[in-house]
Amino acid sequence: MTTTNDIAAKIAETHDLSRAQAKSLVEAVFAAVTTAATAGEETSIPGFGKFKVKHTPEREARNPATGATIKVAAAKKLTFTPAKALKDTLNK
Repeated sequence: MTTTNDIAAKIAETHDLSRAQAKSLVEAVFAAVTTAATAGEETSIPGFGKFKVKHTPEREARNPATGATIKVAAAKKLTFTPAKALKDTLNK
């Protein structure tokens, strides 16, 4: 698993920054994606992919333990669609 600290360490090493500076950059990118998502906007990072908000409608589900039918409330979820360049890199 790669963590925020791992990403920041790689950026710091590659771009001759302190780890604190690199971590603040990584956190700023995640904050920008979060802000866009809460506003219902799509975030596109060329060569990497798109983050967008999808709405899931209310639905009925079944409790597997009891078999009882329950209602699952409508919700929003953040989805990621990888760019073609990323998919091609993964499938080499």
